[in-house]
Amino acid sequence: MDSVWPVVLMATLAGAAIPAGAFLGRLQPLFQRWLDTEFRHSVIAFGGGALLAAVSLVLVPKGMESLSVGWIVVGMLGGGIAFGMLDAVLSRLKGSVSQLVAMLADFIPEALALGALFAANGNGAYVLALLIALQNLPEGFNAFRELTASDEPAREHRGRTAQDMADRPVLLWFLLLVPLGPLAGLAGHFWLVDQAATLGFIMMFASGGILYLVFQDIAPQARLERHWAPSLGAVAGFLLGVLGHLAVG
Repeated sequence: MDSVWPVVLMATLAGAAIPAGAFLGRLQPLFQRWLDTEFRHSVIAFGGGALLAAVSLVLVPKGMESLSVGWIVVGMLGGGIAFGMLDAVLSRLKGSVSQLVAMLADFIPEALALGALFAANGNGAYVLALLIALQNLPEGFNAFRELTASDEPAREHRGRTAQDMADRPVLLWFLLLVPLGPLAGLAGHFWLVDQAATLGFIMMFASGGILYLVFQDIAPQARLERHWAPSLGAVAGFLLGVLGHLAVG
């Protein structure tokens, strides 16, 4: 039981980075035009790099430890197909929430792993929590901007008070995502610490879904003609994951 409160605290702090990133996304239109174009694309690329790092350095390696080849194939292909079907449904509904879905597909399995790591007294649990938070910050920023992008022309003509009122429901939803962190962490702590195969399959399934979303939606949004900072942002995001992986290892 001594490890329960650290799980709750660390997973909550990691989840709190989501609305923190969304709040920065709400402030972003106040910046100069350069920040409204190149900076925004760079943050999207940074989030994509961080997601790829989560897949290649955390989710896939941990998932492979406890699964046979067959289940690895089923998990990754199943995740890619499931997220592809979800993306198709959202496209018909004229909605774009790829950043939000990818963020949750990354955050929840990692929070499960965080809880299991605390239960197993594993080294690097606190560093993993920090890594999750650093990933959630730009991903929360990108998800907020994506959800409010369809309203961009109207935002430019609103007064500040009207814009704040329009953003509040989205910010509230992002705040409601924070408890998913400790809930997933506690689930990993109590139920999945001895269910390595189940946790591994969840990670592989999420990996397939994240890879689909990164290459279908997120990476195309990051590209900007005659600008190179967004591509370097992807490198920086992946480097963040590498450094976190080395710290945990």
